[in-house]
Amino acid sequence: MSEPTEEHLKRVRNYVEKYCTKTGLTTHSMAEVTDAVVTGLAHNIETLGKPLCPCRFYPDKAEEIKHRTWLCPCEDMKKYKYCHCMLFVNEDGMPVTEHLPEDHEGIATYGVIKDPAPEKYKAPK
Repeated sequence: MSEPTEEHLKRVRNYVEKYCTKTGLTTHSMAEVTDAVVTGLAHNIETLGKPLCPCRFYPDKAEEIKHRTWLCPCEDMKKYKYCHCMLFVNEDGMPVTEHLPEDHEGIATYGVIKDPAPEKYKAPK
């Protein structure tokens, strides 16, 4: 994977900062986790034209983009405030799982992790 341009990296970093403010979450305390996801998003914007989640495997990225499920912020993030990439997390570096359905893999993996800013959560309709 080639390195994305500084312009795309800056664009993604700016988006991440604003999204953290909007959701009341923070980025992962291990800078290398945040940097890896930011770099992957910037690379996908540069090569695919969209911020496709870099933490998943896709047999056909172009087809996946059409579905929009894994464009950042992904559907899990928009609906449940859950980031499986660990980009948007609480201060302890854990993804919020409090709003997930009981049968979601995030609950099975992490248990119930409280939302540090529940006032910034909109339940799905």
